[in-house]
Amino acid sequence: MAHGSGRKFFAPQPSAMGDELSSGFMKSYILYRLFQAVIVIWGISFITFSLLHLFRDPVLILLPPEATREEVETLRREMGLDRPIAVRYVKFLGGMARGDFGKSFVAQRPALGLVMERMPMTLWLAASGLLLAVIISIPLGVIAAVRRNRLADHSASVFAVLGQAMPLFWLDIMLIIIFAVKLRLLPASGAGSFRHIILPAAGIAVSLLPILMRLTRSRMIEILSQDYIRTARAKGLRESAVLFRHALRNALIPVVTILGFQFGMLLGGAVITETIFAWPGVASLVVESIFNSDFPVVQAAVAVFALLIVLANLLTDVTVAWLDPKTRFGS
Repeated sequence: MAHGSGRKFFAPQPSAMGDELSSGFMKSYILYRLFQAVIVIWGISFITFSLLHLFRDPVLILLPPEATREEVETLRREMGLDRPIAVRYVKFLGGMARGDFGKSFVAQRPALGLVMERMPMTLWLAASGLLLAVIISIPLGVIAAVRRNRLADHSASVFAVLGQAMPLFWLDIMLIIIFAVKLRLLPASGAGSFRHIILPAAGIAVSLLPILMRLTRSRMIEILSQDYIRTARAKGLRESAVLFRHALRNALIPVVTILGFQFGMLLGGAVITETIFAWPGVASLVVESIFNSDFPVVQAAVAVFALLIVLANLLTDVTVAWLDPKTRFGS
């Protein structure tokens, strides 16, 4: 009796020890990913700083052509561009750690402030394109999987291939020509109302839609052949309940995962889309600043973009590791 009670008393310990080990591995995994994120951000800052200083001298842009050599040297000294590039980079790193990227050469305002003023418009555009892609791609993927090797499946596959093959800049121009110039249904550029975001968001959605649709289709085909799906059908559940309550919920796990890793593509696509549609976001500000050799604004924007992408990937990694322990243990 005592021996049996002893077994009952000590039985929970292995489970508790397993939970403790799992928690310890999770903390180590998060710290490891944070270390990687810091290295990535530092690498991006170094590359951006180095490349920008190969462009034209911003002093020659800010001063008129008839400026004297003394005026050029004076302004260069006031802007700190007369110092060695290594000294400027160390100063840049220190400022970046404090969130201080200096003042814009053109606007004479804090560079980070200019970027953050436009960030809501960029995030709104990216979120709208992402939402539109999800709304279209997931139902298409489910239909293609349910009607595998039929007309609906072939049509969805052709649509996905075309969407993946079309360059984003060409697609944006075609959207403007068709819906703004020919049909006059939507505005061609600018912002100000809900109608202005439809075409830019559609361009981003079409570039993201193919990978989401094909992933949903492949996962649904795999899951629909599982034993628990056949069991659910044998119990007499309606087909809609089998598809959406049992199959789709499991199929969406890798879709959600890939969305986190596609966040960088959304921001990259925003650079092209904002420029073509004259959307007042951070990406269009970066393009203007590059042409004006406005180093502080470009550096601040790149740092913010890098931080957002790294955080999105970090959250995705941690979420996947929490849902699937094999991921973190295998890494």
